[in-house]
Amino acid sequence: MDLPVMTFKRAEDFLEGQILLVHKPLTWTSFDVVNKVRSTLRHHFGFKKIKVGHAGTLDPLATGVLVVCTGRMTKQIAGLTADDKTYRAVIRLGATTPSDDAELAVDSWRDAGALGRDAVQAAADRWAGDILQMPPAFSAKKVDGQKAYAVARKGGELNLKPVALHIAQFAIESLEHKLVDGHAVCDATALIDCSKGTYIRALARDLGRELGVGGHLVGLHRTRSGRFEEGGCLDLALLVERIRSIPPPQTVDAHR
Repeated sequence: MDLPVMTFKRAEDFLEGQILLVHKPLTWTSFDVVNKVRSTLRHHFGFKKIKVGHAGTLDPLATGVLVVCTGRMTKQIAGLTADDKTYRAVIRLGATTPSDDAELAVDSWRDAGALGRDAVQAAADRWAGDILQMPPAFSAKKVDGQKAYAVARKGGELNLKPVALHIAQFAIESLEHKLVDGHAVCDATALIDCSKGTYIRALARDLGRELGVGGHLVGLHRTRSGRFEEGGCLDLALLVERIRSIPPPQTVDAHR
């Protein structure tokens, strides 16, 4: 299927459907990006309403490829979200957090100063292929209508179920040993190809457990979402600028 990827030249193109490839900024939620695109389209072109959505959430502390669909292309969101994705992750071994990422403070430390690349890769290999992954306690997974993170923030715990996933690649690219708050940790940079629904911070957690030192995610960048690579993405500010460079039409049927 030939998709309209960043082919917009007229206001009507966004109603007929566009796939916009955005570099998600750090600290922005995926919905922040969607809302920015939607508000730009509505205010600049005078649309009464326009459908805008994204194909695969990135956490606020993650950056990289975010696929945003407008107009009739929002019907493709489910299929695009199901595509495999590639990430470059920085996993801090030797420290754990309740959220399995850097959102919450470290709650335990272990000495990871002696870890070598071969040992870390061997542990990563055990989490490659077809796996069962337990979602993080601080996640949007629901049990009986309750979101796990909402319960966890109150000190509770839901009976989460493991999810079947496929990790096509979990390659350790480099290690950096350092002292953090006086503790010897090891930051492992990994390239990960994975199926829909994978929690990279859960992989970080499980890699740390496999090595006996604990671990959590401290950096995440999505380099690919399905067929879309980061080289085809625009910074959000530049995308907004390009949209605003298109002259508004005299009249627009915003309900098409």
